[in-house]
Amino acid sequence: TPRSTSPTWTRSTGCGPQWVAAPPPGRPAPGTEPAAVRAWWAGLTPAQRRWLVVHEPGLVGRLDGVSAAARDQANRLLLGARREELLAARRRLLERVPRGPVELAGLLRVGKSLAGLDALAARLAGDEQPRAYLLGLGTAGEGRAVVALGNPDRSTRMLTYVPGMTAGLGDVPGELGRAARVLSRCAALGPEEETAAVLWLDYDAPDFLHEAAWPGQARDAGPALHRFQEGLRTTHDEHPGRQTVLGHSYGSLVVGTAARDHGLAADALVFVGSPGVGVAHAGELGLPPGQVWASTAPDDVIRLARPPDELARRALLGASPVGPAIGGLLGAPERELWFGQDPSHPGFGGRTFPSGRHGHTGYWAADNPALDGMARVVLGR
Repeated sequence: TPRSTSPTWTRSTGCGPQWVAAPPPGRPAPGTEPAAVRAWWAGLTPAQRRWLVVHEPGLVGRLDGVSAAARDQANRLLLGARREELLAARRRLLERVPRGPVELAGLLRVGKSLAGLDALAARLAGDEQPRAYLLGLGTAGEGRAVVALGNPDRSTRMLTYVPGMTAGLGDVPGELGRAARVLSRCAALGPEEETAAVLWLDYDAPDFLHEAAWPGQARDAGPALHRFQEGLRTTHDEHPGRQTVLGHSYGSLVVGTAARDHGLAADALVFVGSPGVGVAHAGELGLPPGQVWASTAPDDVIRLARPPDELARRALLGASPVGPAIGGLLGAPERELWFGQDPSHPGFGGRTFPSGRHGHTGYWAADNPALDGMARVVLGR
């Protein structure tokens, strides 16, 4: 940066022996649309951007509309602080005497989050390809993380994967492995394409069945997922790439609700193991029905997630000798699930791809045709 601008110069810490300018003026308000964030970031000098990354990593790291490289730098600077937050939480729980079930559950949660954070830090520090970009990180509750494999600002094909119930910081290594398997299959099927996959775990996923029975947490996640997808499109180099959003289990409701209520910057939506996505027809999701895809394994227990009124009726009829017969006459159509129409049913109006018998969590198994299905949608094939 030219010295003629007369900034106040300070030595940076944590990013090597470079010089950075004084604090730049102005900050985007929470919830600012990514296009406005992008314009603000583009208007800063390189020195001002460096200052923000070093001195305000919590701001830069969570801003949709800032480049993946800058967000990654900022969030990596926060890894140590986030680990200290978890260690402090564990100390507080250990100091409580006597320890009851709440404290013991808290210790288990914190221990799991610490293990997940350490595994994530090891992945970030290693030389495994594709390079990982840390786009978001939080330790409150079960913890949150947004991690990209490959640079989404450069890729011609991008996948955003939204996991379902019980997902938290401790599950990041396993969930990131699922995204990596889709990415690997994309590389095998389309080696000429530059593809990136993002694990988007930036919402409070239900921990128990009674929480997963309600759509509130999916509704709460909608604005954040909307902004994230808008940010991917806004920060992409040159022409926008093809964007696919994949939801598994309760995550499919998150994706469907966000698309319904806020719109998603996506060229295709994919639902696997879905209990319903909050709409009755693919045409209500804001995309052409031909770009709405779903798959449900024949042995997936999610098929038992029937509508609440039907489950109540079956419970009442179960005590009667003629109950099963009456229930068969009065039951809801097979395409109805807990959160609306089954997206893998022909009546939903989307498109489907097959899955083998791998249960509710086996869609990413190497020998499951569903893995090929997901990869082909990401590639646009």
